[in-house]
Amino acid sequence: MRIHEHDVIVVGAGGAGLRAAIAAHEEGADVAMVTKLHPVRSHTGAAEGGINAALRDGDDWELHAYDTMKGSDYLGDAPVIETLAQDAPEEVIQLEHWGMPFSREDDGRVSQRPFGGLSFPRTTYAGAETGHHLLHTMYEQVVKRGIKVYDEFYVSRLAVTDHDDPEDRECHGCVAYDIKSGDVVGFRATGGVILATGGDGQVFDHTTNAVANTGDGPAMAYRVGVPAEDMEFVQFHPTTLPSTGVLISEGVRGEGGILYNSKGERFMFEYGYANNAGELASRDVVSRAELTEVNNGRGINDEYVYLDMRHLGDERIYDRLENIIHLAEDFEGVNPVEEPMPVKPGQHYHMGGIETDENGETCISGLYAAGECACASVHGSNRLGGNALPELIVFGARAGHHAAGRDLGEAKVQTGPSAETEAEENLDTPVEPGAIDAANEDVAADGALVEPEEVVEYAVEAERHRIEDLLAHDGTNHAEIREDLQKAMTENVNVFREKEGLKKALEVIRECRERYQDVGVSDPSRTYNTDLIHTIETRNLIDIAETITLGALAREEFRGAHWRREHQERRDDEWLKHTMIAWNDGSPRLYYKPVILEGENKTYEPKIRSY
Repeated sequence: MRIHEHDVIVVGAGGAGLRAAIAAHEEGADVAMVTKLHPVRSHTGAAEGGINAALRDGDDWELHAYDTMKGSDYLGDAPVIETLAQDAPEEVIQLEHWGMPFSREDDGRVSQRPFGGLSFPRTTYAGAETGHHLLHTMYEQVVKRGIKVYDEFYVSRLAVTDHDDPEDRECHGCVAYDIKSGDVVGFRATGGVILATGGDGQVFDHTTNAVANTGDGPAMAYRVGVPAEDMEFVQFHPTTLPSTGVLISEGVRGEGGILYNSKGERFMFEYGYANNAGELASRDVVSRAELTEVNNGRGINDEYVYLDMRHLGDERIYDRLENIIHLAEDFEGVNPVEEPMPVKPGQHYHMGGIETDENGETCISGLYAAGECACASVHGSNRLGGNALPELIVFGARAGHHAAGRDLGEAKVQTGPSAETEAEENLDTPVEPGAIDAANEDVAADGALVEPEEVVEYAVEAERHRIEDLLAHDGTNHAEIREDLQKAMTENVNVFREKEGLKKALEVIRECRERYQDVGVSDPSRTYNTDLIHTIETRNLIDIAETITLGALAREEFRGAHWRREHQERRDDEWLKHTMIAWNDGSPRLYYKPVILEGENKTYEPKIRSY
């Protein structure tokens, strides 16, 4: 049995994982990264627009915090939002010192552009490929420091004790499938495991996310007892290419790009969707506006609208948005210097995720999460453009420092079931959610196995048996299940949601879960068995899809990215609270915990959110 031991194990090597590993190393920890992709192939590389940070005269962290709280539709937690706004400038300057090639003004200062929902142009960028440069800059630092990277190791299980109360459980490591050899390998962490596994866009069939974004971290954490927070809040980006879901940066609109309908109308203003901000309203507002135009017969080919940047001129486009030209040409056959681009909303980002505090720690001792897989909550019900990359570096750094032993002070955000204020008593679901046979959902080691080595060994053996069974069984192909799941989610849990559609999605999810009981892997090989990897990922997608849909059915209001046909107003009196879902040994339990609006110097008062 192969078991590798390190102080800190980081699962995933995108922006949050790289920053966490560097931070843990800065504390003197022996840190290793375990990743199913090479670090520079991580999906952070697809981020285009930029990094929000209050760097200039006339701007300050308090303005950034206010914009973020307003953008969150007052469902973000103030201590976390203020931490993001306070730490972002220092982290961006650190990136610049590490060699990040930010775009610059003629006077030598790093450039900043306007982005949706911001009161100041504070989005720092590197052309329209900011995430790409971010990844390479930080990967250089990982190589420079000699941090161990276990490349192409797919983590599929956490090594956690099975105490009755999740808050008594301990995480001692994780288990990974070595994609190159087919071995099942254990990783023991003496300090902590940091999940930085990214998004879960493959729950939907039209997404900006990579094929590898399958919600592995949230699904694994959920099954060992960490509550999933605010899972109903899924961001649909307003400008994706219709044929592929490839992202067209908000930077296009930040530079002055214009949205038109089939009548040539600048509909954000013409129809009053955002009379002040227009195309630079918050993403949820613009996405709903576009789909409303299509539904009202003013879309192009009954599917999309036009995004036009021709008026910006060749010089500005090539200087600041060159890769957008290549994306539009390669995937839609359109030269955006000469004609408008077709765009439509596509799943882009998940505001919800693994419940953590502002230090990245979950309710399970030794288990952390950072980046898109986590929910602290910094974005509430809607993320502002340009706030994802600072989240990666700010909270990746905090998780790395804390896991390696730095004292970051007592967290203000409470985690775990003990933070519950009320429970959901009678959610009207058409089927029983959760595991098919909860009694057999043995996802953690017996609490009596207190020795870390025993816990990791138990997890390795359990995962080896599961993989052997999948390889030996000639059953249903996972791809059929995944396709039905994605279609149901895209049809029923998209930008516009209604009760019957959500119930229909839960029924399909249940059917997918039942069919997964008979799933088999057709490829018997051990080397680079992508069929096996995708089969394991599909189980994660089923669990994640169910939490999204349960949260969406429970929340009977319209807040941020969550629109309900039956409930067309924000209801602060009843719903100013986080939706929490606990796995509960395979029988999901819904409960709520309060939003924290008390900040360092002020209390944020919920106001009407208009742009």
